[in-house]
Amino acid sequence: MFDVHLTRSPPFTDTANCLVVAVCDARRLSACAQLVDRALDGLISVLLERGSISGESGQVLSVPLLNNHKAEYLLIVGCGTDADRSDREYRRILAAAFQELVRICAQSACIYLGEVAVRERDEHWKIRQQVEAAAAACYRVNSLKTRPDNKARNSLAQITLWGDERNREAVSRGLAVASGVRKCRDLGNLPANICTPAYLVEQAQQLAMQHEGLSTTALGEEDMQALGMGALLSVGAGSAQPSQLIVMHYRGGREAQRPHVLVGKGITFDTGGICLKGRDGMKLMKYDMGGAAAVIGAMAAAAELGLRLNIVGIVACAENMPGSRATKPTDVVTSMSGQTVEVLNTDAEGRLVLCDALTYAERFEPASVVDVATLTGASMIALGRHYSALFANDAALADKLLAAGQRAMDKAWQLPLSPEDMAQLDTEFADIANIGDGSAGCVVAALFLSRFSRAYPWAHLDISATAKQLKPGIAATGRPVPLLVQYLIDRHEELVEET
Repeated sequence: MFDVHLTRSPPFTDTANCLVVAVCDARRLSACAQLVDRALDGLISVLLERGSISGESGQVLSVPLLNNHKAEYLLIVGCGTDADRSDREYRRILAAAFQELVRICAQSACIYLGEVAVRERDEHWKIRQQVEAAAAACYRVNSLKTRPDNKARNSLAQITLWGDERNREAVSRGLAVASGVRKCRDLGNLPANICTPAYLVEQAQQLAMQHEGLSTTALGEEDMQALGMGALLSVGAGSAQPSQLIVMHYRGGREAQRPHVLVGKGITFDTGGICLKGRDGMKLMKYDMGGAAAVIGAMAAAAELGLRLNIVGIVACAENMPGSRATKPTDVVTSMSGQTVEVLNTDAEGRLVLCDALTYAERFEPASVVDVATLTGASMIALGRHYSALFANDAALADKLLAAGQRAMDKAWQLPLSPEDMAQLDTEFADIANIGDGSAGCVVAALFLSRFSRAYPWAHLDISATAKQLKPGIAATGRPVPLLVQYLIDRHEELVEET
């Protein structure tokens, strides 16, 4: 990660490889851009007159400077119209600017995009977004290449942002979120022959060694058998990789404070089991542990921030394979809650590992429980690829998560736990079936989980559409780490205000 500084000094005061300034529609220069224009004998004005840049939102133009200046490059960024600039447009502007900084291999940059007004957003928010956007631009998936692309990793060792030291907390939060997102993306992008349940245990244990107040334990198959976790164990029964239940504790609050619990689905590869997936669907199934990666990333970020909360991260890990011991369609398994489940589809396995993890969460007497899972393709059909699907048995919890997603620019959309659809899970052979009739697929999956989470305020985030991107290339996105961390930050701030 890079160093971040804040400045109120005029351009060219701080030495950097590149200066980044804003130009808006109607060829209007920001205040710092005007100072740079004067220092460079009207260079920006000339470029505007020639039409090299117009100020249209998202335009970028990098201009090499002569050696007699304290910067090698000037990056001019088009920022559109001040009157109606949304937070989403600002994020697009930042992405374009930082991608260009990476392209020109800038080692350091003074960035004056904090001057740009954003509707209903303050300077604290803009600084944090700049930090997160810089980290996103620098990220590369190259850990397994023999000749890795180091261009991005060698860029932006230092950035200086327009802002004063009162916003230092925004920098800390941006760096922590970026670190959590990077961890989530790194885990998600690994192939399943490396990222096994045991590997996830190792990663969680390493994080515990790196962060004070964070500890990790893992329950193996014998431990889970003793607890009666027949649903979770049924998923990994056909695999040579032993299933694991990771339990991470962050203790930043008072001993008596009830914890907030995050639960992640960690199917490190999902063949569909006996209900084998097709070729096109299966090639994306290394990403079926996106919920687990998000919980691990969020726990690391919370520990880095030193939040005054108690947080528990539970990660239910298994590999779903069609081996000779694999669970078969119509098998009946007994969950930790005592409820029996008829497994009508072995490819609806995520809810089976989550239901036992949700029952396990009861022992912590949680203030809230949020599970995160790449659970159903139906959520993408319902909402597309930009919103995570949110379900909750508690209206206040749902509102807090939606607000956190809005602030973190990691948005969710609430769907109903419609009681009319609960009947889809009825079966004559067990207490509950693991699938319905095919309609309202993401709703029915959430309704299944709701049967195991009645003891506490609970929410479910279906991230099947948002945990990975398909264009320009397939890769993990790191979502919903920003949403989860913002939700925890908000709970931390509530405690601070109370005291």
